Amino acid sequence: MTKKILIADDHHVVRLGTAMILEKNFNHLEIHHAETYEQVKEKVRQESFDLVILDIELPGSILKSMVREIKEICEDILILIFTSHKENIAMQYIGEGANGFLNKLSDSETFVKAVESVFKEGYYYSPAVLNEIARGVKKRNPADILSEREQEVFNLLARGNGNLEIANILDIQESTVGTYKRRVYQKLKITNLVELLEIYRQIH
Repeated sequence: MTKKILIADDHHVVRLGTAMILEKNFNHLEIHHAETYEQVKEKVRQESFDLVILDIELPGSILKSMVREIKEICEDILILIFTSHKENIAMQYIGEGANGFLNKLSDSETFVKAVESVFKEGYYYSPAVLNEIARGVKKRNPADILSEREQEVFNLLARGNGNLEIANILDIQESTVGTYKRRVYQKLKITNLVELLEIYRQIH
């Protein structure tokens, strides 16, 4: 099945290089480009994309709010932040619903791994980003690092609902619930429902 990817970056060399790496390492891709944030929104409204590789410094950028706006246009779209900024700002974007955060200084192997992980698992967090997530969990309410939809899934899981029940309640696909569940576990650094319930009890 062909995957449609939108590379959103205002630097021609970055767009070209990113596209070349993708085409070399993945089959059945359809790659599109955007140079401004307005172009991103226009293209996402007009076509169905599987993934947006998003530079947060696009002309017209509204920084972390871009993630929320793009998800409002297409809720299930995957967004990989690809930026020259360091990982210490990653939590802001992950909290808005970004599926991954990658520094542009990363090598091509890491970039390919990130894209593969986003498509397969629904998220990609580098070791540096995971460290930021861990610090965030220790410093504040764990629910603060979850996006709005992830918090809904978190609360429904804690109240005893299974994936199918959550899918029916939120009117989304059961497989999408599984993706959100994995992201909740990853962000909160937990591995099972018992740990999730413990966190839920701590914050309620």
